[in-house]
Amino acid sequence: MALLSPTLIETGDLSITGSSGTRQDRLFHAIRDKIVANLWPMGGRLPSTRKLAEELSLSRNTVTAAYEQLVAEGYIESRLGSGFYICVDLPDHYLPTQSSRDDSRPPAIAQALDLNAPFAPGVPDLAAFPAAKWQSLLQRHAGRQSLMGNQDLQGLAVLRQALSDYLASSRSVHCDPSRIIITAGAQQALSLALLATLNRGDRILMEQPGYTQMRKIIDWQGYQLQTLNIQPYQGLDVNSVLTSESEALYLTPSNQYPMGTTLNTEQRLKLIEWAIAGKRWIIEDDYDSEFQFAHRPYTSLQGLAGQMGCDDRILYVGSFSKVMFNSLRLGYLVVPSSLVSRCLMIKDALTGDTQAHTQAALADFIQEGDLLRHIRKMRRLYKDKHRLMLDAISRFFGDQVEVLSQPAGLHITLRWQGGIGEDDWAQQAEAAGIVLRPLSYYEPAAHPTRDWQGAVLGFGNVATDAIDTLIARLAALFHHQPERSTSSESA
Repeated sequence: MALLSPTLIETGDLSITGSSGTRQDRLFHAIRDKIVANLWPMGGRLPSTRKLAEELSLSRNTVTAAYEQLVAEGYIESRLGSGFYICVDLPDHYLPTQSSRDDSRPPAIAQALDLNAPFAPGVPDLAAFPAAKWQSLLQRHAGRQSLMGNQDLQGLAVLRQALSDYLASSRSVHCDPSRIIITAGAQQALSLALLATLNRGDRILMEQPGYTQMRKIIDWQGYQLQTLNIQPYQGLDVNSVLTSESEALYLTPSNQYPMGTTLNTEQRLKLIEWAIAGKRWIIEDDYDSEFQFAHRPYTSLQGLAGQMGCDDRILYVGSFSKVMFNSLRLGYLVVPSSLVSRCLMIKDALTGDTQAHTQAALADFIQEGDLLRHIRKMRRLYKDKHRLMLDAISRFFGDQVEVLSQPAGLHITLRWQGGIGEDDWAQQAEAAGIVLRPLSYYEPAAHPTRDWQGAVLGFGNVATDAIDTLIARLAALFHHQPERSTSSESA
């Protein structure tokens, strides 16, 4: 394997100056750009973290974090006792570098391709993921011939057992491995849940604003979408559900996406009774349940129903995209025993089994305690980032915007009246290299008129020392005035 010459670095081939973001971000993008542009040899060995830190006058922690993020996203790999190497096969989903883009496209359109840009919702802190540990677990199972053939449609038994134990202890979910189906992410789990319970033309209630990908699935599969308006601070009007004759309800009760409200135990019990009495279905997407900062998470709807001995009307959906990393694409669906065979029949017709080596690595990651350790670490980190976001918003916006969402999850939802429109602000932010998601993105085209504007900022993958700079940049666009400098810009 060829060792990348330090001489290339000394002559400025790898430059991290003159770019926005933290040193870690700039180093990550500089290395990634070289790899994607084929300027460094595939399979080539990178300099050690110590050597690269010395050459670029960076801290070793900065270099290590950048390398770990590159591992997590599939650009380089870590070999135990040997170092870091450029992957021979780059990830299919890699983002084009500026040099490979069509320069005739407007900057805003080109920037839209960067789904991991600052404040992109739903992206966890990729640099904080224990990539080296994950890589070692994947390598542990890479050569197992038993995992190379066709696998159980339902998922590896060892993973379903580990997941059953984890869900029981963390979310009080009432299940055993026989009721868990491993899926290719939450979206496949949601598709299976709908196809297994509803007929084309059936009615399903869904929060508005709500999860856009779920709305796409509902439209594609031909169900009648009936919206439930989520009010700021108040959340879901449970009475509007209790008077409905819809066949099903989809909701995110732990941290409503994107308004950030929570259903309490009394409200959850009423919904369970509604489902049981009318023989209706509830699809519970337990989104962001792991990251509550202000209080302990409420017991899941499914868990409450299980305690009452009546959980046969609830399907529970979750994934590892937010607690680990997005491209993992592993989720799960917990269903009543009566639906297992139907769900597996549908999964067999749609996709077949799920990648086995990744399942085996994930089972070890859970059983050996790494998942819980990572969640505890990330809960502290995201709580700190949330506080920094609130502080920066208060300083740069004053009372011109308000934060609607609760202290939880990986995003903050803003509301304001008058001034710049949410779509205009989002377009200006995009041109500046920042993702600002307007609230209209989460609403059907015919959404009711609001007398206020709203936007969502995801802070999961934003470095703590970049928050002030980025919020200041957004505030400058909001106020139509030059960007104010901050102390972190010189970092």
